[in-house]
Amino acid sequence: MKQLTIIYHSVTGGTRQMADAVAQGAQSEPHCSVVCLPAQQANPAHVLRADGLVFACPEMLGSMSGLMKDFFDRCYYPVLDKLTGRAYALLVCAGSDGQGAVRQVQRIATGWRLKAVAEPLVVCTHAQTPERIAQAKMIDEPDLQRCRDLGAAVAAGLSLGMY
Repeated sequence: MKQLTIIYHSVTGGTRQMADAVAQGAQSEPHCSVVCLPAQQANPAHVLRADGLVFACPEMLGSMSGLMKDFFDRCYYPVLDKLTGRAYALLVCAGSDGQGAVRQVQRIATGWRLKAVAEPLVVCTHAQTPERIAQAKMIDEPDLQRCRDLGAAVAAGLSLGMY
């Protein structure tokens, strides 16, 4: 059985909803187990056990969230050169285009020599005022379905040995 590990950080709930939807989609694949962990709890052992990884974070101030960066800071060197070729996908919940967070995570994934198996999935909440930025997020069903579809596709690819 293959293992898909989803590592996420969420501040206002949007990223958590996206990560949960990926997990739901991945659980439809009977030959893939799913682990979904907050970034604060994830450690190098979790990363090494994963056959595939999904990273999910909000974009904050044009960057990945600080606690997601903390995860990468804690785990980067202990797993360096031990992940080559493993599959990964990326989710970003953003108030605008999310590209700052995408670029940061992609650079880290490149250093780990991970294999991107999907284009980054960015959900834009259009939160542009202090009140809307701090407000709890509700991700629309079409975007949640895109997350479920991504989870199902990554899990199926792992199970079939495609990556």
